[in-house]
Amino acid sequence: MTDLFNPTDEHRALRDMVRAFTEREVDPQAAEHDEAERFNLPLFKKLGDLGLLGITVDERWGGAGMDPVAAVIAHEELSAADPGFCLAYLAHSMLFVNNLARNGNDEQRARFLPRACSGEIVCGMAMSEPGAGTDVLGMQTRAVRDGDAWVLDGAKMWITNGAVSETELGDAFLVYARTAQGSRGVSLFLVEKGTPGFRLGQKIQGKLGMRASTTAELVFDGCRVPAANLVGHEGEAVFHMMRNLEIERLTLAAMSLGIARRALEVMNRHAGERKAFGQPIREFGQIQRHIAESYAEYMAGRSYVYQVAAALSLDAGGNRIDSDGVKLYCSTMAKNVADRAIQVLGGYGYVAEYQVERLWRDAKLNEIGGGTIEAHQKNITRDLGRVDKLR
Repeated sequence: MTDLFNPTDEHRALRDMVRAFTEREVDPQAAEHDEAERFNLPLFKKLGDLGLLGITVDERWGGAGMDPVAAVIAHEELSAADPGFCLAYLAHSMLFVNNLARNGNDEQRARFLPRACSGEIVCGMAMSEPGAGTDVLGMQTRAVRDGDAWVLDGAKMWITNGAVSETELGDAFLVYARTAQGSRGVSLFLVEKGTPGFRLGQKIQGKLGMRASTTAELVFDGCRVPAANLVGHEGEAVFHMMRNLEIERLTLAAMSLGIARRALEVMNRHAGERKAFGQPIREFGQIQRHIAESYAEYMAGRSYVYQVAAALSLDAGGNRIDSDGVKLYCSTMAKNVADRAIQVLGGYGYVAEYQVERLWRDAKLNEIGGGTIEAHQKNITRDLGRVDKLR
């Protein structure tokens, strides 16, 4: 019988490799970088050495040429130790690298992907704005053609990997900008650090969670981008966006799996070690409910995620209802499991040493970023309105 979570020997070897790396390299630094709100750039570059930064990209561009299941495995394992660091990985490997690999041309792929896959450059994607998040078509950043260039004006907000330090921009971004009115009026551009008119705005500090990834504002003030940096054709970026949202939401759901698994492991271990009234607290019905419900919900979410990953085509897409579904379910599931872990640990769960308070803080972002849970509810309900019976 095929193992749903490790369908091939290659997938199992990948999980073993990423889990060993996570235990050896990621776990020990997580609390420090969370507290400092600092991105661990040297550790990030090691992901390039492991072949993870281009996990879904063809080998001729420097990638590993693997599938969505492999991407889910990597995100689940990394997030079990440091979801903030994993979010920086997702923004680079899924929102930039995979996006460009699917939607760019060969010249653009050759120019950016080998460096992005190796970790030489740190990249991201810029879509959200100060006044436009879920309402993507409400974006105000504009791009106007001027000879052999496009001139961008506007600002992007909440951009993961927008900064790699207090003052330094990330290296390259896929930037969505309006080139005309309507849904056919959004285009996608490659913008590099050092481009005139492109600068770092504010670096967002004081986040509730995901503090080991940087979040920043990007400002475009008469930013001249070469015409060759238009990705695809003018006006077709909404299609690019929707296709890439499926793998983004799937891997965000995988991050929630990692959070839930670690929180469940911590509470299960503590319930066996902590004693009250002369016996381990796992013998009490209230504690059993927290552990058992958490396990069942985690396994339900994990099965859903891996089923969707196995069916997803990176090139064609076409399963928005379930990419919304896995993120809708798993984001709240992970937050609830982490919350139960805090309850089981009591006072110990409320302090940083036992990790679950950080996991709880990190879990909340997945109910907001990459599509709010309300947006997923709207999308799923609208898509279900087109069918009479479920398969």
